[in-house]
Amino acid sequence: MHTSKTKRTSLFSRYLTWSEEDELWRIVCTDAGYCEVASGVPYPPNIDSHPDLFRTVAEGRTLNDYHVVYITRGRGVFETQGQYYMVIPGSLFLLFPGVRHVYKPDIETGWSEYWVGFNGAHIDALHRAGFISPDRPFYEPGINNAILSHYLQILDLVRKQQRLYQLKASALILGLVAEILACERGSVQSNCSEELVIRAKFLMEEQIDNDTNLNVIADTLEVSTSHLNNLFKRYTSMTPHRYLINIKMVRAKDLLEQGVSVKEVASLLGFNDEYYFSRLFKSKTGLSPSHWKQSVEDD
Repeated sequence: MHTSKTKRTSLFSRYLTWSEEDELWRIVCTDAGYCEVASGVPYPPNIDSHPDLFRTVAEGRTLNDYHVVYITRGRGVFETQGQYYMVIPGSLFLLFPGVRHVYKPDIETGWSEYWVGFNGAHIDALHRAGFISPDRPFYEPGINNAILSHYLQILDLVRKQQRLYQLKASALILGLVAEILACERGSVQSNCSEELVIRAKFLMEEQIDNDTNLNVIADTLEVSTSHLNNLFKRYTSMTPHRYLINIKMVRAKDLLEQGVSVKEVASLLGFNDEYYFSRLFKSKTGLSPSHWKQSVEDD
């Protein structure tokens, strides 16, 4: 075990061996570590504590194993296959066997990183199946307690190296990969949800001059009205109905300023009851439509 603790750098790293029995598990942990790099410290710190193959990370290297690197503090850069990524707290990246890469912290900030290396037929199968890919090496799960917990448990196992620690560490590595993929899937779903809200807004604005029906909009988007309502409240802090009323009031102001009569404005915006429209307009603006129209004409 190599450890170093000064007021500038905290480092733990362990490069492991494994048995034929461990290989039957179809995944082995090859190395793991934690490094807290302060600003101004050359990277990697304590360079002599790492095997030769690992020392050129800041200039570029190609490893024989898979690795997952998680940054929890500071910022820096990660490059692979011609792609350049800005690393911030909560960034995570995968390294693949035979794929050249470079990463390092910003000299002004340093960073804190956790890493674990692994290999085996099971991981190769996941790679071939597309669960992980060099074309998708960078993730942004944020500071995630579940991910950090996997790293801490793996580090504890490789420190102590008690009976069957390889099997336990390997199981945790699979859990770590699953957690990363779950975070990615959740992020994609979140993006899809936001896109759905944007599309709903567009449909409302497109149909603002009609008797807009939120049930029809939900059907158009192929979601239930309740699901649309929940998403809208999550992303806009208001219901679709309230959002629709707000944009109708904005449109009503424009029409009134153009000289359109109150009765016609109500009709154009899908209000069958002119008096209901007037009460609603006054509740939103503080003036009745006729007084709003008059105030504009007076200006």
